Amino acid sequence: MCGRYASTKAPTDLAEEFTAVDAVTEKAGEERGPDYNVAPTRDVIAVVQRHPRDADGTPDPDTTERSLRLVRWGLVPSWAKDPSAGARMINARSETAAEKPAFRRALAARRCLLPADGWYEWQRRAATKDHKASKQPYFTRYADGRSLAMAGLWEFWRPKDGELLEKYPHGLVTATVLTTEAVGPLAQVHDRMPLVLPPDAWAAWLDPDTDGKDEEVARWLAPPSPDLVQTLRIVPVSDKVNSVRNNSPELLEEIDPSQVEEPIQLDLLS
Repeated sequence: MCGRYASTKAPTDLAEEFTAVDAVTEKAGEERGPDYNVAPTRDVIAVVQRHPRDADGTPDPDTTERSLRLVRWGLVPSWAKDPSAGARMINARSETAAEKPAFRRALAARRCLLPADGWYEWQRRAATKDHKASKQPYFTRYADGRSLAMAGLWEFWRPKDGELLEKYPHGLVTATVLTTEAVGPLAQVHDRMPLVLPPDAWAAWLDPDTDGKDEEVARWLAPPSPDLVQTLRIVPVSDKVNSVRNNSPELLEEIDPSQVEEPIQLDLLS
């Protein structure tokens, strides 16, 4: 499960990090501000790679361009009657995405990366005779501060007629975060985690001409390696992140371990 993350870097910085064109700032005309508590149904930055089109809309089959785009978090399948379906499709299981009707066409040709500073997950603690049930939030990021690249799928939805066509005259581009089995200490927090892709996977993952079932892509639909997990840092954070109304840098700050009733054991990979 990945239901909250942080994305605080400016699009211009992300464009450099992901070797992409910043179409987000180009379209908006101004820099996008930081979001310390990204929640489903919000517009988020995605990295996509497509064949550029000419003035008539014809794609150039010999060239691709990698760019940053704004998409809504929560995938709406092209066949959905209305966009409300997206609220239930913020995640897709990497193990079954190729078979699920909502995701298989996107996996085949519309894969993306969703840059993040890190993601939030809640460790659930069952009630006992001595303690009430509780949920402790943790934030996971790369220890060196570089952006995580969460594997995603994107889709284009266009209403056929009526009020929805008036509301979405240009259609709607949406995305979902792929998840996988949690690895190492991460499994102490939750049994699922975002599918984090290392830089050497980006080219194949974003290639619009490579099918999702091809070995070059399919081999990345697996839990990350222990080597990647060892580069991550997991810290307990304040439960202020529980409310989507809270959105400030303090959400990323590590709290004193003494405030955590049942801290995770970070030495499992040693």
